Amino acid sequence: MQDKNLKYAVASEDDEIVHRHQNSELLFYQQVAKGDVEAIHENCLRHEFLNQAGVGQLSKDPIQNLKYHFVVSVAIISRLCVDNGMEMEKSYRLSDHYIQKLDNISTIEEMEEIHDRMVSDYTYRMQIIRQNAGLSRPMTECMNYIYSHIKERITVKDLAEYTSNSTSYISRLFKEEVGISTSDYIRNAKLEASKNLLRFSDYSLADIANYFSFTSQSHFSQLFLKKTGLTPKKYREKYYGTHWKGTKGDIMSYTERSQE
Repeated sequence: MQDKNLKYAVASEDDEIVHRHQNSELLFYQQVAKGDVEAIHENCLRHEFLNQAGVGQLSKDPIQNLKYHFVVSVAIISRLCVDNGMEMEKSYRLSDHYIQKLDNISTIEEMEEIHDRMVSDYTYRMQIIRQNAGLSRPMTECMNYIYSHIKERITVKDLAEYTSNSTSYISRLFKEEVGISTSDYIRNAKLEASKNLLRFSDYSLADIANYFSFTSQSHFSQLFLKKTGLTPKKYREKYYGTHWKGTKGDIMSYTERSQE
């Protein structure tokens, strides 16, 4: 019995040495829960999900091993996001949605893609939740409307009708609570969303401009340059993530899901 206990103790110590330090995993999960979109995008660009050094082997089959780790990750992320303000039912439905996708995955490339989509989806939603924290109910409703209709042309009148308030009241709320005009906020939200398509798709600049209902490609480019200091073309050249490149339909579907 003493030898058995000693063997177990040694194995436990070895596991501590071999397994990745807990702090790095915790930092990653916290970045998702805090809505740190840039940090998570950089994590995806570094292919961190495929870096299995120190994460433990849950299956001898490489694909199955990644699937097990994916389920662990989405379980932790879904609960952390609930703790940080996401509706429980919404978080768990999102978790179920991505886990069910595993049934149709058979390659390492597909596993990385679904993982990157999952963490980016949660992160983007948490960014919106944190941005809305402390806002009045009418303003929160406005934000929800904007991100749910991000690809459409949105006016103050649309928001006023949606929240059953006057246009002047909604305009004043935006100035008081977020510090910018309604039109500026809507424009910035569209420009931020367009970054995903520039980084993770081959969609043309004209198509992206049209998708987010900008008046023209040149207008989109002018606004993007003013906001980021880079033209859309230069931004894509600098940040394009070739490992996460789905079809146009896939990327558009992902972008729309991120606004739900």
